[in-house]
Amino acid sequence: MDIQKLKHFFCWCTIINGILLTLSITMCILAPDLVYSVQSKLFHITQESYNLVFYSILGLFKIAWLIFNLTPYIALVIIQKK
Repeated sequence: MDIQKLKHFFCWCTIINGILLTLSITMCILAPDLVYSVQSKLFHITQESYNLVFYSILGLFKIAWLIFNLTPYIALVIIQKK
């Protein structure tokens, strides 16, 4: 696999996962009660526990996105310019 294909791969991974992260955060901000009501039917947890778990997952997803998608893409862009 050449560096150009790898760069395109990480570019699309960054875009797709960035959109998923943005949609998750948007749902959390705009409709937290709707999301909780749907999730509470599947998992019987309190609102406080749900908030803690949901924000923790969003934080981990953001860190994983930065480490496994954005950072390799930026590194490949820098390498290709040299």
